[in-house]
Amino acid sequence: MTAENRLDLPMVGERQSLREQVAHALRAALVTGEMRPGVVYSAPVLAAQFGVSATPVREAMLDLAKEGLVEAVRNKGFRVTELSDRDLDELTEIRELIEVPTITRLADASRAEEFDRLRPVAEEIVAAAERGDLLGYVDADLRFHVELLTLSGNAHLVEVVKDLRNRARLYGLSQLRERGTLAESAREHVALLDALKAGDTTAARTIMSEHIHHVRDIWADPH
Repeated sequence: MTAENRLDLPMVGERQSLREQVAHALRAALVTGEMRPGVVYSAPVLAAQFGVSATPVREAMLDLAKEGLVEAVRNKGFRVTELSDRDLDELTEIRELIEVPTITRLADASRAEEFDRLRPVAEEIVAAAERGDLLGYVDADLRFHVELLTLSGNAHLVEVVKDLRNRARLYGLSQLRERGTLAESAREHVALLDALKAGDTTAARTIMSEHIHHVRDIWADPH
């Protein structure tokens, strides 16, 4: 390589991975309501909590801003975008229109092996709920639904649902944890797999629809 072609650029692999890890963790904190609307979060302060430099945190927050999850506050940091009840109702409606028929069509006993591969993730959701790990719950929940929808073979549909789920705000999760009922909600994922494995389209449709509406109830801000 000639001197003219050599550029003083950082190694992107490790840095990009760190940026993605931070963005992933921040999304989970947004969904669980750990990061609240109206509060301005400073990249250096968050970086200190992550134990990293401010750069990957700032870059991750800019990625979230592009997704509409936060907004930049000049010279201060980033503020979480607030969702109204109407926003949440509309997100719920879109999710039901997409996910219920898609998941219902997957119900087929001949695909039992595929559903069995998802069981450890469903059980991970329950385990996280039982130990009160909200971030772990949200992370496993997202992976479960993404991997299940991936079985539909429609990559664009999966990306749309991922975006819808990332915009969610599960403010009520902490209340479910305190009441000891979070695990009950988590077990819906196991029940859904059982229905799909049995080829029971009616049960799969009912469980998926009720699950989405249960999540909408969780979205409600307890304050």
